[in-house]
Amino acid sequence: MPEPRKFSGDKLVIASHNAGKLREIAALIAPFGVSAVSAASLGLAEPDETEDTFAGNARIKAHFAAKNSGLPALSDDSGITVNALDGAPGVYTADWAETPNGRDFPMAMTKVWDLLNNKIAPEPRKAQFRATLCLAWPDGHDELFQGVVHGRLVWPMRGVLGFGFDPIFQPDGASETFGEMDQEKKHEISHRADAFSKLVAGCFA
Repeated sequence: MPEPRKFSGDKLVIASHNAGKLREIAALIAPFGVSAVSAASLGLAEPDETEDTFAGNARIKAHFAAKNSGLPALSDDSGITVNALDGAPGVYTADWAETPNGRDFPMAMTKVWDLLNNKIAPEPRKAQFRATLCLAWPDGHDELFQGVVHGRLVWPMRGVLGFGFDPIFQPDGASETFGEMDQEKKHEISHRADAFSKLVAGCFA
């Protein structure tokens, strides 16, 4: 395996229009003297995510942003996989929340729980948050890093912190959901933090 390419520079485009992800990633890269610039602030569109894997969609977003900004770009493709639903919603996590008026995650969480009830899925209802980070350069090179946090789904929804499916995901070894958890604590154990620690070791250390 060749050594990952090292990141040099002080500016990184975050190839996401998701405000929650932007806050999380900006906080994670700040200690390295790197400032985060959002794709939205550069007027970049959101490319169509046409792959059926987290890695494939992460690559689409990172390469689009790097090519159109002339700067290295970091993308994240993430979602929740539920064992009793054969890994769904997976890469379609955000799609399950889509409505004509924007994303409705309480609706999506209710849909997941109803499906589990319909299947009479046994407790604990195991699930994982998964994240793939892709760091791409304007010359077409990229590095991929994957992270995961294991846990279980709980009901009713708990907590107003975090975003997405956080209010029904309780990580292993914790008594709080990601929706209840202090965000600094979440950043220490999240799927994104797991992937990011690998990114740091590979490209920033």
